[in-house]
Amino acid sequence: MRRSKRRRGAVSLCLAASLLCGAFTGCVDQYPDKTASLGGDGYLVEGSTARAKAGENPRIVVTSAATCNNMELLEMELVGRPTEMTTPLPERYMEDEDCVDVGSPMAPDIEIISSLEPDYLIGPATLQPAFESQFQDADLPYLFLNLKSVQGLYKSIEQLGEIFDRQEQAQACVEEFETLYTEYREKHGDREGPSVLILMGVPGAYIVATPNSYVGNLVELAGGRNVYSDVEDEFLQANTEDMKNRDPDIILRCAHAMPDVVREMFAEEFETNDIWKHFRAVEEGRVYDLTYDNFGMSAKFNWPDALEELEPYLYGEG
Repeated sequence: MRRSKRRRGAVSLCLAASLLCGAFTGCVDQYPDKTASLGGDGYLVEGSTARAKAGENPRIVVTSAATCNNMELLEMELVGRPTEMTTPLPERYMEDEDCVDVGSPMAPDIEIISSLEPDYLIGPATLQPAFESQFQDADLPYLFLNLKSVQGLYKSIEQLGEIFDRQEQAQACVEEFETLYTEYREKHGDREGPSVLILMGVPGAYIVATPNSYVGNLVELAGGRNVYSDVEDEFLQANTEDMKNRDPDIILRCAHAMPDVVREMFAEEFETNDIWKHFRAVEEGRVYDLTYDNFGMSAKFNWPDALEELEPYLYGEG
């Protein structure tokens, strides 16, 4: 058993690195508008035909902490949940003996999931390229949610509310978003935020996050201007010379996995790679490490905490 867990962890880390370095292509076009509006379609990617209809107590399995939180807000019961790792899961699912551990988000146990005979298997769209074929081969009825942005998060909640007859709970979530975001923007008015370079890393590698990634979306919502706003992909591999030429006012660093290790990696990279010393942001001491809990791969309902964390970096003296 110990050997199996170690192997699963190694597979998860390898998958994280491969996803981070370019495997995000292949998801449907579902980038939301860069405003507080929730307009548009295509936020929820549906797989094979679901076996249950709303109101029939469907058997639901979720594969990530973010989708687990969505289900809690909609007051849904689960028969399967992901392994609790760095992000705590809702207590109602951890304490429910009928809610089974189905493995980590990057190494779901297809055999266990199949044994639960789910009506819905729900995960984030960022993992669609990695697992869709496996879900299809196992004849699992899956849904992938667009959690690449705060707007996509709430649009997915609206659509799930329709599926599971939880419109009232979904509408309460949407109204809360509109209120909180309006308050944030009124606080800063028309102030122009700084230009920002966002680096996301796993141990041994890092890439640039664009506005079409979740962390990039958060920075834009907070008022920052991504220096790679001309790129349509979520992430890209750019050389440091190109990054320097875009002359960011500030540099933000975050982790996709193993945040303590990634933080040390970034510190060593900026200390030993001479080119970073010539970035204006580095010269002015405007390089910041973002917390793992607030800045991950998938949108979560703690996004106001993320905006609050960004506030002194974008508008204060840091």
